[in-house]
Amino acid sequence: MKKFLLISLLLSCFFTFSQVPQLTENTEISVVTIGPGQLLNDSFGHNGFRVKNSFQDVVYDYGRYNFEDPNFYTNFAKGKLDYLMGASNTKDVFSYYQSQNRTIKEQVLNLNQEQKATLLNYLANNYKPENRAYLYDFFYDNCATKMRDVLETVLNGAIEYKTPKAYKAETFRVLIQNNLHWNSWGSLGIDIALGSVIDRTAQPRDYMFLPENIFQFFDNASLGISKKPLVKQTHVIYTQNGAFKKGSFFTSPLFILSIFGLLILYITYIDKKNNKRSKWLDGILFSLTAIIGIFLLLLWFATDHSATAHNYNLLWACPISIIALFQVFKNITNQWFIGYLKLLIIMLFLMTLHWCIGVQGFAPALIPILIALFFRYIYLIQLFSSNSSK
Repeated sequence: MKKFLLISLLLSCFFTFSQVPQLTENTEISVVTIGPGQLLNDSFGHNGFRVKNSFQDVVYDYGRYNFEDPNFYTNFAKGKLDYLMGASNTKDVFSYYQSQNRTIKEQVLNLNQEQKATLLNYLANNYKPENRAYLYDFFYDNCATKMRDVLETVLNGAIEYKTPKAYKAETFRVLIQNNLHWNSWGSLGIDIALGSVIDRTAQPRDYMFLPENIFQFFDNASLGISKKPLVKQTHVIYTQNGAFKKGSFFTSPLFILSIFGLLILYITYIDKKNNKRSKWLDGILFSLTAIIGIFLLLLWFATDHSATAHNYNLLWACPISIIALFQVFKNITNQWFIGYLKLLIIMLFLMTLHWCIGVQGFAPALIPILIALFFRYIYLIQLFSSNSSK
């Protein structure tokens, strides 16, 4: 059933909307807000403009992308992904999101006929094939910020926002994580991949990169000199029925990484007891941390992703470990490798300091691994120092 609804929604984009949105006396234009879904890419919700009159009932949104683009995955990795404006039959849109058990809310905009005509002309022009694409940015140019930016353009900036009662000054990272469970793989991946640039406090206007915040800010906004409310009516089309099913704790990052961390500590204990070293373990640890570090460096310097810069996860996932990897298979290592191990411990302390003073937030699920790495490095320093002194 869900596949059928998705196919219907996609087909409606191609066959239903060859005409431009029409203005009639009974035309109503609304902002539709879709609640979060169960999948990671649905966790932050969605927005669109609904145009409803006697001739049509259409949702225009800015959240489409073309998987058929031969450069899709390359552009996605580089941070140069074009998103598209799209249009679908409202009935199909609502049926699709109800099938996903996602809340649907609608805010009817308090616009006069002239303002409606200007907005419809803007949407019609934007819907032309040559105008649909835009360079996506998660924080500053997405399906939610388009609602704000399009309205401000159409109304010549004549919108005054008031911060909602529930407003609380937060960092971009906290705003993201408020939509995720902290002990999920999506949350872990975001905290590892995104750098300290998202740990600054967001300004009230910046909050509108999230669809639900578009709903909250529009609900408190007014129009120009008249001071009339931007929203004249609010409708709840569908309310989520119960909470989404959470994954098992036994497949969560904290559990899996705790098992991995305990295994590292146990092997280190056995090694110390027998005065030996499991080279295979060190090979795995140095390989994994180096690969992750190289990946984070590429995200920082080799892509246009603005949120991946200044990532202090590099303090534990150090790319230089790919060079040091050749030393871990030796019984007696070079003196510089002992110094490098000491540097790794210092960087773990620096990471903790960055975390404590708020320079960057890190994934709590990483703690078992960080503790295990600390004790493993301590043991290796003791062992190699002892061997080199003989």
